[in-house]
Amino acid sequence: MIVAFLFAVGLVIGSFLNVVVWRVPRAESIVRPPSACPACGHEIRRRDNVPVLSWLNLRGRCRDCRAAISPRYPLVELGTAVLFALVALRFGVSAAALAYLYLAAIGVCLALIDFDTRRLPDAIVLPSYPVLAVLLAVASWGSGDWPALLRALIGGVVLWAAYFLLVVAYPAGMGFGDVKLAGLLGAALAWLGWGELAVGGFAAFLLGGVFSVGLLLSGRANRKSGIPFGPWMLLGAAIGIGFGGAIWTGYLDLVL
Repeated sequence: MIVAFLFAVGLVIGSFLNVVVWRVPRAESIVRPPSACPACGHEIRRRDNVPVLSWLNLRGRCRDCRAAISPRYPLVELGTAVLFALVALRFGVSAAALAYLYLAAIGVCLALIDFDTRRLPDAIVLPSYPVLAVLLAVASWGSGDWPALLRALIGGVVLWAAYFLLVVAYPAGMGFGDVKLAGLLGAALAWLGWGELAVGGFAAFLLGGVFSVGLLLSGRANRKSGIPFGPWMLLGAAIGIGFGGAIWTGYLDLVL
């Protein structure tokens, strides 16, 4: 029941995240004015604002001007719902689930904004530090695992420092937005364990590297082309959160 409930909540949150992804890069309010069709400016009716179903009912077109509505909108809603359901499966009914639900929500926003604009907005990343700190502290209090909170602090500093050194060594490779995001993800990963931090941190470079090689081989990029790295950091962190402990244990068993 909790998985189904959070799936439904994820659909609603995903609808709101579409607004955030569109407006934050443009420095617009995410509260006002109400959502409207970007083509004709007509305010979206409430019955046309039901996640996924409204898009299907309208056949992907504005009710007023019949302009096409990108399928990305329902995909973001469905994707957020799936992530929320996975968090429920991973953490169940716990205080920790709140922290990782929050991380999933901002992760969707940051990944899409980075793909669109090659930026990771401070307006989302920086406020997330105190929010995640409070949520992880509540989770430690609820579980009685206070060492996890200290581990999160250390992990955040370590991953932040690692990315900072990379930016200093090769500024063209990534931006300082990646550094700020690294501290956030490092804390979330390390709260779960050192294995999760190691796997999540490494997976970002592995996935980003594979994607870059694919672009080079397909001729869609050259060695001087840049790619947004934030999405791969977030996907790597998701792998670390979901499977990092098991992967790390299996790796140590193989090596040792």
